[in-house]
Amino acid sequence: MQRPTRDAKNWKSKPFWPSHTYAGGSDPDYRFSLANERTFLAWIRTSLALVAASVALRVVDTGFPPVLRKGLALALLGLGCFAAVAAFVRWTMSERAMRRGRSLPRLTVALPLAIALILIAGVVVGTVV
Repeated sequence: MQRPTRDAKNWKSKPFWPSHTYAGGSDPDYRFSLANERTFLAWIRTSLALVAASVALRVVDTGFPPVLRKGLALALLGLGCFAAVAAFVRWTMSERAMRRGRSLPRLTVALPLAIALILIAGVVVGTVV
């Protein structure tokens, strides 16, 4: 069975996903779209690091009580999932704003994430010291 090929004329006829992001407006300068994608990928890397830290807490014997280890692991896992969802939402909001010539949305995810990580670090330091 032969795979279908996409020629230069055909690729634009296919709708992009998610369609609500690309509806309306015009294509922004590709450099800004690529910068938006790099920012999305940076948040995804942060999300993966949080999930990896969660797994490490569950697997590696840290000497913490089991309940604390489980709680910290779940908190880090939740933050990792939150960061991944927030990355996608931020990417779509920024892409829509650029396409419509509007101001970029504010970064509202950083403060709650920073506060949660400071609290987790405080629990870890309080347990170790």
